[in-house]
Amino acid sequence: MTAADTKAADPPAAVPHRPGPKPPRPSRPSPGRPRSGRGKSARLPYLLIAPAIVAVGAVFAYPLVKTVIMSFQDMRRAHLWGGTTPPWVGFEQFSNILGDPHFWAVTVRTVLFMVVCVTATMGLGLGLALLMQRLSTWVRLLLTGALVAAWSMPLLVATSIFRWLSDSDYGVVNNLLSRLPGVDFQGHNWFLEPWQGFTVIGAVVVWGAIPFVVITLYAALTQVPAELEEAARLDGANALGVFRHVVFPVIKPVFQMVTTLSVIWDFNVFGQIFLMRSNKPEPEYELLGLYSFSKAFESASFSQGTAIALITVLLLSGVAVYYLRQLMKTGEVE
Repeated sequence: MTAADTKAADPPAAVPHRPGPKPPRPSRPSPGRPRSGRGKSARLPYLLIAPAIVAVGAVFAYPLVKTVIMSFQDMRRAHLWGGTTPPWVGFEQFSNILGDPHFWAVTVRTVLFMVVCVTATMGLGLGLALLMQRLSTWVRLLLTGALVAAWSMPLLVATSIFRWLSDSDYGVVNNLLSRLPGVDFQGHNWFLEPWQGFTVIGAVVVWGAIPFVVITLYAALTQVPAELEEAARLDGANALGVFRHVVFPVIKPVFQMVTTLSVIWDFNVFGQIFLMRSNKPEPEYELLGLYSFSKAFESASFSQGTAIALITVLLLSGVAVYYLRQLMKTGEVE
């Protein structure tokens, strides 16, 4: 072995490492001094929602407190216009209302009207939402535009249209029904019988509520995975089975929330009846909202009207709690 071979076989000599400057350590804030940036970022959400909280307090909290106070008083026109303090009567207003059979008749009528309207609204809305899935793009866009236009129509205009449709002399409904063989609806007054009048009023309520239900449920239906539906069909499930076991479990949270909102809205129907009956609803057309209005302004018993309104709020508080629980389950509220 030559000297050259011996040199080539030796391992290369290690190059000595020269220590360089060490990177500076991140400075740690002292325990007694808080981080100003983190404190500002933590307070920022509360500062942003502060105007909304103030607005809600001014619009809702103060009237609610005033309603509770008035329900324990006996406020009349003399106290309202004279500026004097009405006398305190305790629970007298509530005992008079709860002991009035007319109040319970109005309450039962309100619940029945709400159940019928909510059932019709959710049934028709779900059917139209399912239909929109099977329409072509341009037809679906056309139907969506029509729903938005109906949704944005003012209540006064919608009520006027339905009053014209159901008019006893010039109504389109009477004219169309009279063309059927053996049927004569010329001059028929739909509001002589309360159940017929509530049918017309319910049509106004359902017609105004369907656009929101259809658009919301259709948006929920678009989130159903097509692979699950296809797998269910391959397993032999029919259309009803696919909807029951695949589609509806996915849209169930949205369906429950929309139903809860419809219950709240239809329980507080006021404008449709008030306008359909020319601002003077008969006693048989009174729901809780109209009953409270008539007691407060027609009978000049403002305290009884506020007591009825407070009872209505208490009846709907359970529905509101259920709605908030559904929001929390779906992650809308943390």
